[in-house]
Amino acid sequence: MPQVPPSLDAALPRTAPPRVPAAVDARLPAAADEQLDFEGVYEACFDFVWRNARRLGVPDAQVDDAVQEVFLVVHRRLSDFEGRSSVKTWIFGILVKVASDHRRSVRRKSPHARGAEVVDADTVPDEGANPDERLARSEGVRLLHKLLDELDDDKRAVFVLAELEQMTAPEIAAALDLNLNTVYARLRAARHDFNQFALRERARDTWRLG
Repeated sequence: MPQVPPSLDAALPRTAPPRVPAAVDARLPAAADEQLDFEGVYEACFDFVWRNARRLGVPDAQVDDAVQEVFLVVHRRLSDFEGRSSVKTWIFGILVKVASDHRRSVRRKSPHARGAEVVDADTVPDEGANPDERLARSEGVRLLHKLLDELDDDKRAVFVLAELEQMTAPEIAAALDLNLNTVYARLRAARHDFNQFALRERARDTWRLG
């Protein structure tokens, strides 16, 4: 990760987040007697979809709708899942398309349209966090989303999976239906752009506090 402004540091993962249960996340055979259970997939992957809907640029007020759309598609197609990738990467591919549709819809209505603020999964603090820690995390998440909004769609998706979800390049390639060289190229470019945006914000923080 790049050197980031102090306000952003609180929102970035220090270690890889816990993976979804093995029964959901593993590469599964497509045998009829081993069909995935929708309720189990929903329970295991809901938080993953929720937090990444906003990270992929779905306006705050539309996150609920986007998440619902993703799981409607999952419910409809789950019986066709063949286990050639993990369920989580498969769902992320669906989310990318849904998020793109929502962003396009907003741009058609108004290039400056913004929804009302809602609490998303990234901003929910630990119950033991004190008010200062909660404020720092909330500000960090706000800045993270701002910086992600600066990335173009292709770089953004790769960056989110690599840096925030700690996925490997092969997992990212499966999720986005890309070859590995494209994943590495986009990730390098995304890290460079993100670093430049973060340095700019750091300079602004220094100027404001100086």
